[in-house]
Amino acid sequence: MDTFDAIMIAEGCMPPSGDTPEEQGETIRAAWQHLIDTGLVWTLQGWFGRFALHLIEAGFCTHPTNRGTAPLETT
Repeated sequence: MDTFDAIMIAEGCMPPSGDTPEEQGETIRAAWQHLIDTGLVWTLQGWFGRFALHLIEAGFCTHPTNRGTAPLETT
């Protein structure tokens, strides 16, 4: 997935690919995970970062694979 598609899916401007709700959900998860892993999510509008943290805390996404892109820890 490229960055543009990930942002458009996260914004809700582009429908996620997939024939079933499960496949579409996985596409949405992959879009957010891409934004987290690249670190871009922390540079976009504030709600992106806040929502990404919520997705990580809920177990929907994981911490970035590149530790240098993580935001400051929250308490």
